[in-house]
Amino acid sequence: MTSGLLEDASFNQSPAFGDVDLFTADRPLADAAVRLGLDTQVLSACGRDYGSAATLDLGRVANENPPKLRTMDGKGNRLDLVEFHPAYHALMEKSIGHGIHASAHDGSEPHGPLASRAVRLYLATQAESGHLCPITMTHACVGALAAEPALLKKWRSKIQSRTYDPRPLPWREKKGVTLGMGMTERQGGTDVRANITSAAPHGDHVEITGHKWFMSAPMCDAFLVLAQAAQGSGGGGLTCYLMPRYRPDGSQNNLRFQRLKDKLGNKSNASSEVEFHAAYAERVGPEGAGVRTIIEMVNLTRLDCAIASAGQMRIALSQALHHIRHRSVFQKKLADQPAMRAVAADLALELEAQVALVFRLTHAADHAASDPREAAYARLLTPAVKFLVCKSTPQVVYESLECLGGNGYTEDLPLARYYREAPLNVIWEGSGNVMALDVLRAAGRHPEAAIDTLARLVRTASQAFHVAPLAQALEHTLKSADAERRARFLCEGLARIAALAALVEAGSAFAPLYGETRLGAGHFAQFGTADLGSAETELMDRALAT
Repeated sequence: MTSGLLEDASFNQSPAFGDVDLFTADRPLADAAVRLGLDTQVLSACGRDYGSAATLDLGRVANENPPKLRTMDGKGNRLDLVEFHPAYHALMEKSIGHGIHASAHDGSEPHGPLASRAVRLYLATQAESGHLCPITMTHACVGALAAEPALLKKWRSKIQSRTYDPRPLPWREKKGVTLGMGMTERQGGTDVRANITSAAPHGDHVEITGHKWFMSAPMCDAFLVLAQAAQGSGGGGLTCYLMPRYRPDGSQNNLRFQRLKDKLGNKSNASSEVEFHAAYAERVGPEGAGVRTIIEMVNLTRLDCAIASAGQMRIALSQALHHIRHRSVFQKKLADQPAMRAVAADLALELEAQVALVFRLTHAADHAASDPREAAYARLLTPAVKFLVCKSTPQVVYESLECLGGNGYTEDLPLARYYREAPLNVIWEGSGNVMALDVLRAAGRHPEAAIDTLARLVRTASQAFHVAPLAQALEHTLKSADAERRARFLCEGLARIAALAALVEAGSAFAPLYGETRLGAGHFAQFGTADLGSAETELMDRALAT
C-alpha cells in the first residue's frame, strides 16, 4: 500500500518549469516589442526555443560542468586552451544562430536593431547567462573597432557570421569568430589609467608585454586590450589594441593563461588571468585615446548588463509564479494566499517598470545618431539604468527563491544558480559607485542636455505621480559641492523617475501605482509591504501569462 501511495501521489509539488514561450508569456516584454514595431512572430519563435525544457536543461548541465584550462600538453608544449562541456557549445551555437552577437551591426534588423537584439538577449539570459559573456562582448567590440575602419573591415565577415566555430585555429581559417576583452590589471582595477602593460612598436603592429587580472572569455579569437604605447611620433599613452590568438604567420600568439577565476557564479563561463610575452596586436583608434576608444564598447556592454539582469529577474519570478500556482498550503493554492500574492505582485510591478525602462533605453540607443535628445537620454541614463536594474536583481531573485521555500535553496532547482549569478552584472563594467559617478560625469560634461533630459522625464512622470519634489532635490544635489558623496541618491532617483516616465510613455495602467509605492513617502523597501489592492492579479498574470 505504501509503495502504491508513493507511486501515485504528487505530494503537492509543482511540475517542472519548461516548454514555455518566454516571449508571449511575458506581457510587459511583448507589449514593449509591439510599441517598438518589432517582429513578434520571430521573437515568439525565439522565446519558444529558449523556453524549451531541453534548452533550459542545457543551462543546468553547462553550469554543473564548468570549463577547464589546459596550459600544456603531456610533452610540455604550450596549449593555453579552455575546454568546455558540449552543453556550453550547444548554447553558444544557439545564440550565435539567433544573431545576438552581431545582428545589431549586420543590417539584418532595419528597424530597431538594438531593441530587437535586446529582446533576444533578454530571452537567452533566461536559459543560461554565462555563455552570453563572449556573445555580448563580440557585439560590443564592433563599437570600438569602428575607430579603426580598415581593421573592422578585415574582421567584419567573420564577426557577422551566424556559424559558431569553436576550433582553435587562426581566425582567417574559421567560419566565425568571437571577441573578448582585457582591461583591468592587478594594481589598478577600475582605474585603467594606472595600467602598466606596455606596447612596443614593430613595423605595422605592436608587441605587448604585461598582464591582465581579468581577461574575459579566454577562448575567444581576439581580444581588445589596453596598453601603454611607447612615447614617439604618435604621442604614446594608454591605447586600445586588438590582440588575436594567432599571429599572421599562423603561429600561436604569446598569451599565457595563468588560471581561470573561481567565481561565485557564472560557472559555465571562463574568466582568466593572463600574461603577455611580446604578444602581437594591432592598434585600434589613436594613440593615447584608449579610454575614449574603448568607451564605445563599454556603453554597449553596460546596456547589455541591464537587459540581461532584467531577464534574470524575469526567469526567477516566472519560476516562482509557476510554483505558487501549483503548490497548496492551508487548503489554498499559494497564489491565492494574501501574503504570497502581495509579494509576487510587488515583484511583478518592479519588473513591469524595469522592462519598460530597459526598452526605453534601447530605443534611445537606436536613435541616438539621428536625434540629439535621444543621444542625451542614452548618455545620461545608461549608467543610471544599469545601476538600478542590476542592483535590483539580487533582491528580486532572492525573493523569488524564497517563494519556493526550502526547494528554492537546493541546487536541484535553478533558483540557487540564478541567485549566485545575480550580482555579476552589478560589478561587470563598473560597480554601483562607478555608475553613480558616471552619471555625475555625463551631467558635468553636458549640463544643459542633462537638465533638459531631467525636465522632460519629470514632465512625463508627473502625469502619473507628483515627482517635482524629488526632481528638485536631484537638481540641487547635481549642482552642489556635495554631489559626489550623494552620487548614489542622484543615480537611483534619476533612474526611478525614468522608470515611471517609461511606464507613462507605455500607457501602463500601473504607472501611478509604481510612483506611489516607489517614490511616495512612508513606504518600506521590502517587497510585499506595498498595498497593491486589486492590481495584484493582473500584475501576476502579466508577468507569466497562463
